[in-house]
Amino acid sequence: MTRSSEFRAGYLAIVGCPNVGKSTLMNRLIGAKLSITSSKAQTTRHRIHGILTTDDCQYVFVDTPGVQMQHRTALNRAMNRTVNSALAEVDVILFVIDAKRWRSEDREVLARLPSDRPIVLVINKVDRLTDKNALLPLMAAIANEHAFADIVPVSAEKGENLDTLLKVAGKYLPEAPPIFEPDELTDRSERFLAAELLREKLFRNLGEELPYGIAVEIEKYEEVEGVRRIHAAVIVDRDAHKAIVIGKGGERLKRVVSDARKDMEKLFGGKVWLETWVKVKSGWADDERALKSLGYE
Repeated sequence: MTRSSEFRAGYLAIVGCPNVGKSTLMNRLIGAKLSITSSKAQTTRHRIHGILTTDDCQYVFVDTPGVQMQHRTALNRAMNRTVNSALAEVDVILFVIDAKRWRSEDREVLARLPSDRPIVLVINKVDRLTDKNALLPLMAAIANEHAFADIVPVSAEKGENLDTLLKVAGKYLPEAPPIFEPDELTDRSERFLAAELLREKLFRNLGEELPYGIAVEIEKYEEVEGVRRIHAAVIVDRDAHKAIVIGKGGERLKRVVSDARKDMEKLFGGKVWLETWVKVKSGWADDERALKSLGYE
């Protein structure tokens, strides 16, 4: 790789309300599925770094949970701590909103952002606008509320205008050598990514029956003769939730495990043997000690 003499490198936080497409945006930007996605709130719970290295820039994107407006449990508070911690350490903030509307919740998130970092407003999901002419008045109205460093409309799902976003965001990064090796995609371990992929499939397969008091813990992870052997526990809050996750005759859990294994094999580039069971830990989402054991900050 030919490196520019004015190489730039730094951290960019991707923040916004739940379900505005933050994780989809990061996955598209780096070209790999690191952050899990679903239509459900609280899909992203941890801070995840996604690394993109070009000839003249290294972008370290920090995908964060959606800002939790109601601090009902220790889990909600932990997710907000993750967001605040990320904001304190980054060079640039990518503030993502939905192109269809500018909500009071977006204003609340904006009010929490530090004033001493460049904030690039990313208007996502422009592909879903039936009237593209509505975009300019929206951009003008939002620009009147805050002096954003730049405003970039994109479609993370379709990959539209992401080159422009990279160009715009890159100019605000400091001149610095690369932080990570050029071929690295994330600083997270395969063990962590395996837990996240399994949790995504639970979110997607459970649909409206989803118990939000659900987590995944990797109890054993080893590689034997080229096969990754993963033992995972699905943590639920109640016995009734255990039955929901397992499904009739165990079919739902089998489907979840099969879907997760396929994604793991694609991401890790090798065969995966995945064994999964369900455990009941009542009140885990409001237990600080339990949260720390599950990797929450």
